[in-house]
Amino acid sequence: MTDTVVELDVDPFALDVLADPVPADTAIREAAPLVRLSAHGVWATGRHAEVAAVFRDWETWTSTGGTGLADIRRGEGWRPPSVLLDADPPAHTAARRVMNRVLAPRALADLEARFAVVAEEVVDDAVAAGEVDAAVALGERFPMTVLPDAVGMAPEGREHLLPYAALNFESMGPHNALRAEAERRAGGAREYVAWQVRREALTDDGIGAAIYAFADTGDITADDAALLVRSFLSAGIDTTILALGSVVHELARRPEQWAAVHADPTLARAAFEEGLRFHTPSPVIGRTATREVVVGGDGGTLVRPDEKLLMMLGAANRDPRRWDAPDAYDLHRRTAGHTAFGAGVHNCVGQVIARMEAEALLGALARRVARLEPAGESRPRLSNWLRGFASVPVRLVAS
Repeated sequence: MTDTVVELDVDPFALDVLADPVPADTAIREAAPLVRLSAHGVWATGRHAEVAAVFRDWETWTSTGGTGLADIRRGEGWRPPSVLLDADPPAHTAARRVMNRVLAPRALADLEARFAVVAEEVVDDAVAAGEVDAAVALGERFPMTVLPDAVGMAPEGREHLLPYAALNFESMGPHNALRAEAERRAGGAREYVAWQVRREALTDDGIGAAIYAFADTGDITADDAALLVRSFLSAGIDTTILALGSVVHELARRPEQWAAVHADPTLARAAFEEGLRFHTPSPVIGRTATREVVVGGDGGTLVRPDEKLLMMLGAANRDPRRWDAPDAYDLHRRTAGHTAFGAGVHNCVGQVIARMEAEALLGALARRVARLEPAGESRPRLSNWLRGFASVPVRLVAS
């Protein structure tokens, strides 16, 4: 252990950094296994090995302090704690077991066919238009259709979903202009979500109803069921929207890679996984130390109890210690081990749904579109806790 602390004057939440985050990611990752971010008084690591170790050790690195900058144990959160994201075993175990059963591949088999139908419709409309903003016409439209339907949401009020999700993600970061704007735009979103997560507001054939069924058997409480439904509404849409838009952005700029996907649409899954690594849609997540712990092996740095650590997932997913040519998008890369979905007991419970969505939409796009080309400059989305593009203009030439 060393008493030397590497302190960086790098603010990952500054607007200019959010517009071009890779240099800051690189600076944090390459400075040391663990650095202190003076702008926010927290620790950060951007190295793959350290991030993976923290994910695996939930007893040392608790989620109960919240996964954002704030310590929700001090009442600093804007919403009730999540029974998944903001909990550790044993409290976390029952909720996780329920979600694993609700989202088991066999239980979701019917969704694949439903996703495929919607994907064909979305792609057909985009091809008919010729030029579209893929961030909206593809990346947003598809998840905003299939996921609320899969959960069993009522048709009315869905326009509140994106403002609610934005409030969730911006509130993970500092009290800055992005957070203030999300709070302003939220309007009645909080009230809508409180209404929508009720059992009475959900259809009887969706994921929401399947979650509530476990309240009937006593596996979880009805309050926990409502919180689990809320997790779908707050965490599962924006990340998929941004991931899909990022993949289209990259493939439109690589004709040879798009040609490979067009020739073999089963490569859609590989293109998505590489997109998750290359443009990690949720690029940072926090943990809080429960004890004194040294990060960085021999000669590492001491972290004390109750200190917050930010895992810079976007940086870790481009760590040259883990990946060859990490700053190149390559759908033929072996991406196993990327941290976009987390790891350990807190790995993303909705990843099976996200992958189903990606394979449906990108597969349909591959079958219908012979040439995928940029139709203008993509514009990044500025967000405290998300990464991707607000706009991805593309031109689509049908097969």
